[in-house]
Formats: sequence, C-alpha cells, structure tokens
Amino acid sequence: MIKDWALMGTVLGLLTAATFAGQWLRRQTSLGLDQRAVTAFNSRVQAWWFFSVVLGLAFFNRQLTVVLFGCLAFWALREFLTLTPTRAGDHRALFWVFFFFTPLQFVLVAYNNYAFYSILIPVYAFLFIAARVAISGDYQRFLERVAKIQFGLLVCVYCLSFAPALLFLNWKHMDGGYANARLLFFFITMVLFAELAQFLASRLFGRHIIVKAIDDSRSWEGVLTAAGASAMLGLTLYWATPFTAWWQVVAMSMLIAAMASAGALTMAAIKRDRGEVTSSTLIEGHGGVLNRIDAICFAAPVFYHVFNYFFAAPP
Repeated sequence: MIKDWALMGTVLGLLTAATFAGQWLRRQTSLGLDQRAVTAFNSRVQAWWFFSVVLGLAFFNRQLTVVLFGCLAFWALREFLTLTPTRAGDHRALFWVFFFFTPLQFVLVAYNNYAFYSILIPVYAFLFIAARVAISGDYQRFLERVAKIQFGLLVCVYCLSFAPALLFLNWKHMDGGYANARLLFFFITMVLFAELAQFLASRLFGRHIIVKAIDDSRSWEGVLTAAGASAMLGLTLYWATPFTAWWQVVAMSMLIAAMASAGALTMAAIKRDRGEVTSSTLIEGHGGVLNRIDAICFAAPVFYHVFNYFFAAPP
C-alpha cells in the first residue's frame, strides 16, 4: 500500500510541477515564446491529468478500468474511421466491428482470457471483415477499404486493449498490494512523459527533423532526449516497479519511449494523408482521443509481450 500511494503521489507531484510551469510560461509574454507551443505543452499536461485520474480507478476496480479503456477504444476507432471515410458496402461490417468485436475484445480482457483475446481480432475479425465487405457486392477499391477497417481495429482496439491487460499479469517477485495497478500506472506515465519530453526537446533544440513532410516538430534530438529522460524517470520510479535490476527498468523505459514515438509518427502520417491535423475535442485542449492514445497503442502490446516473456511467473 505504501508503494501504491507513493507512486501516485510522485506522479501527482510531477503533474503539479508541469502545470505550474506551463501556466508560468503562458504568462511570460515578454520572453517572446511561441504561444502555440506553450498552448500545446499545457494541452499535453491536461491530457496527462485526464489519464492519471482514469488510472486512479485501477487501484479500486480492475473491471471498471477495462470498461473505461474500452470506451476510449470505441471513441478512437470512431475518430479513425471519420478520418478515413467508408462506403455504403462497408456499413454492415462496421456494425459488427463496433458492436461485437470491440466490446468482446475488452470483455475477454476483463476475464483474462489471453488465449482468445490475443487472436480474436487479427484472426477472426480480420477474416470476417473481408468476407462481410465482399458479400456486400461492392468491389470498388476493395483491398483499400478492407485494409483501412482492419488497421483501425488493430491499432485502436486490439493494441490498446493490452494496456488494461497489464492488470491481470502475474510475475516473479510480486509484492502484494495493488502491484498490477502500479504496473499500468507506471506504463501510462512513462508513455505520456516520453511524449512530453520529446515535444519539449524538439521545440527547444531539435535540429534534425525525422520526417518533415509528416511531422515538422518531431526531431531525432527530441526522440533521443525522450528516451534518456524516460530512463531517468524509470530509475526514479524503480522502487515502484516489478523489475529487479536497474538496467531492466532503464531498458523497458527506453523501449516505451521508442514505441510511443513510432506510434505518434505513424498516426501523424495517416492524418496528413487525409488532410487532417486533429480529429475531435473529447479531451479538452486536444484534437481528440487519437492524438493522445496513438503513442499508447503502439507501446502497449510491445511492452505487454516483452514484459510477459521476460518477467512473467511460470504457469
């Protein structure tokens, strides 16, 4: 219990400091700062507050946390498909995607049925989507339409579901209390912190943009700084993690940072392709859910499976 409250207190302390820093920067008009960058920084901090409050529920009810992630996945998938319009021949398949496969994925996670939820979407849902769209008789741009629905379901639902799945892992040296909730809290904190560190570093001293045509604010300096800063934060929170050696938490923190950046860059490419920058305004100060969970979606399944392979308790 002490570790649980200490972790929440540490994260709340970081958020409070970031909030005060953002508000101070907003008032320093004499410094000549780019106010759009300051606004974006404050928006990222607001999103971090949002997720921290949601994750606080994980310490009290695992199933409720899974439901909340399911709602986020549903909304994110809706935003994704809004960015990539569909045809009338896809609507029956989309009904099954939204109201059968998406909720079923999170129901299986809530019941910790890994053997089924690990294959439900990439096997059964993918095959069903292709067949159902074919049955509609509309063959125009068939592969593009099917792939679009499948990719949205994969990223927004399947990949995101591995975040709450962390609540049901068993590993060596579990120390009781709310260890699983701490693991999820640690993971989400590292993802959001890595993206915030990348944003700040790229704005302050980023010189080598990774892909200017896709995201002119994401630099190699920012990504490397985010990885290093995440490693240091991971070491700071080492006492709250299930890792038994300092290098383990460093490696996993840097892995999270790398996958978070890859996810954000990939989603930025999709939005650029569709001529969009943002997608909605569910989280105040942001374009939409996709803007904040893109990094989580890429990092969650990788973190889950690497952790499960190296640190899970034997069956």
